[in-house]
Amino acid sequence: MIYPLNPLLTELLVLAMICQQDSYGYQISQQLKTVSNLKDSALYPILRRLAQNQYVDIYDQQFQGRNRKYYKITEAGRKQKEFLEQEWNTHVQAVFEILNNGQPTEGGKDE
Repeated sequence: MIYPLNPLLTELLVLAMICQQDSYGYQISQQLKTVSNLKDSALYPILRRLAQNQYVDIYDQQFQGRNRKYYKITEAGRKQKEFLEQEWNTHVQAVFEILNNGQPTEGGKDE
């Protein structure tokens, strides 16, 4: 089942992918398709916003005779990814508590 992604979760996933390695748009979109139904046309405004917020740098590189636009994480982008990841983990823990009848889970596992 694919759940819809909200903008902050999408931003977290994109930053996480770019943290792993410099990536280009199509590569990011294909990886996102494994967990969402995000359209390619919706990805590029997100990448532009990340660049405007200085979370990623953009550079061109030749690939098979064409320029490909790559996205590289910045230090601000790493910090934003860490912040969003902490927020996501808190959210997931709260969801697990609801699913567990209000009982906290230890390390994300049922007792």
